[in-house]
Amino acid sequence: MRAVVTLIVIALPACVAQVKIDHVTLAGVRLDEMRAAFSGATGIPTEYGGPHSNHLTEMALSSFPDGSYVELMGLQLHADPAAVAAHTWSQFLRENAGPCAFALRVPDVGAEIQRLSKAGIRVGDAEKSGRIRPDGVALSWETADIGAGPRGSFFPFLIRDFTPRENRVYPSGKPTSSRFRGVGLVVIGVHSLEEAAAQYRRAFQLPEPQRQRDEAFGADLAWFKGTPVVLAASLAPGSWLGRRIAHFGEAPCAIVLTTAGGVSGQTSTTWFGQALTWVGDPKLDWRLGVRTGR
Repeated sequence: MRAVVTLIVIALPACVAQVKIDHVTLAGVRLDEMRAAFSGATGIPTEYGGPHSNHLTEMALSSFPDGSYVELMGLQLHADPAAVAAHTWSQFLRENAGPCAFALRVPDVGAEIQRLSKAGIRVGDAEKSGRIRPDGVALSWETADIGAGPRGSFFPFLIRDFTPRENRVYPSGKPTSSRFRGVGLVVIGVHSLEEAAAQYRRAFQLPEPQRQRDEAFGADLAWFKGTPVVLAASLAPGSWLGRRIAHFGEAPCAIVLTTAGGVSGQTSTTWFGQALTWVGDPKLDWRLGVRTGR
């Protein structure tokens, strides 16, 4: 009986409990301007993380107690135009798109590649990458893409660290912000709620999502309970969300941070029974929200 139980635990696929945010990436041209805008909207400081090994992008981050973080990614000074054009997030970077991707942290990228492949989901090979922190600490990790679109856009990409993860998440040895608990939701703009939900259920063996319409946000929403994933289909092609999906494709359109206390913002609403406040510039073609609770 003990051997049978062990086999069952090992064979368990990714599920609700394993859909855990590693980080969300915001893309733009100038990193210093992005850092100022993000901190101005949230009151959260950012820490410079250093240039990536691709000699093209550089990043800063705001990390949280739950281990998740928001990555702000901009182009390095004098980045090669041809390399920029070839980057998977080229359009997002060049057009200051804001949220462009998100990642799930997994204990074994290879095992997830096999599991997703068996489920009939397109998945790429594991790729090694890294960067050097400003203090000289070397970081190394591997990633794998899921799906056919730009990395981490519709489906998240997978990531596992070779060096200690806390060195990547907490450059100063502690969370950048203790006021916010972490990234609570990633909202993905999609063409069809039904088709997108079916793909997510197939990839991660999720139950039927809960549904809600938010007229102010301009979307029909689907949330997989217990996960940070919300799918959003625009109610009107000419709305901010409709325009964003038409221009950037299916990709994150909003992120929601969690906090233990209240926060002031432009508008407040309720999503799936939880209070949520939108902060930041309402003229942006993406949304930044804060919710109270977990």
